[in-house]
Amino acid sequence: MNVLAKPADLEAAAPAGAFVEEVTSVQHYTDRLFKFRMTRPASFRFRSGEFVMIGLMIDGKPLYRAYSIASPSWDEELEFFSIKVPDGPLTSHLQGIKPGDAVLMKKKPTGTLVNDALIPGKRVYMFSTGTGIAPFASLIRDPDTYEKFDQVILTHTCREVAELKYGEELVEQTKNDPLIGELAAEKLVHFTSVTREDFPRKGRITDLIESGALFEHLGVPPLDPAIDRGMICGSMDMLRDTKALLEKAGLKEGANNKPAEFVVERAFVG
Repeated sequence: MNVLAKPADLEAAAPAGAFVEEVTSVQHYTDRLFKFRMTRPASFRFRSGEFVMIGLMIDGKPLYRAYSIASPSWDEELEFFSIKVPDGPLTSHLQGIKPGDAVLMKKKPTGTLVNDALIPGKRVYMFSTGTGIAPFASLIRDPDTYEKFDQVILTHTCREVAELKYGEELVEQTKNDPLIGELAAEKLVHFTSVTREDFPRKGRITDLIESGALFEHLGVPPLDPAIDRGMICGSMDMLRDTKALLEKAGLKEGANNKPAEFVVERAFVG
């Protein structure tokens, strides 16, 4: 397959309505996960938590997939956290990108995992599995999140311990960040669990919510619609099951045009 990866080649072939941006860094975490950063167009504006369509020119045609922007809205670059699918039409090529290569990005960001889609509350839970942590990587680095909530609880569940590393590095960097480090150190809580290896906190996040183990570990009361808010991003099963548990606790699903107690990102399902 012919994949255009050099900026000049991609600029010449890029479709209308797309930015051509240069990759500035790539970090591989496991044989399934990697992150990359790239230049940000001067005109590009987004709300922390939104996603955008990222793509490559493959055999003369643009191929896009939805990717949450993992960097906050104030960052000068754009960051993305990606899974590697061996036979994936896009990721099988995207995982091979290197600094200096170029990728396509559509111009319009969107998404429901934004602070504006939640009504005010005391505590916000960001429930994530795998690369579903990406929109929360943006939100926990945004000062607005800490202005809106007294406590920010990021949960990240993966199959293996090594897959937690992106989130662990992210939280450590956030708490040491000159802009929001002080707020994050005071308000941000990071809860990790693993499903397929031995680990101090083992199990699906839905099981840990249902059993009460999550709240016991955090030292907080069970979900309360009066003060708790939720955001959910992960696999289709995880979205369905976590949403059901939040609704069982009395929380109502919201959207950009109708803020409520929790929101779900469905852009990556199917």
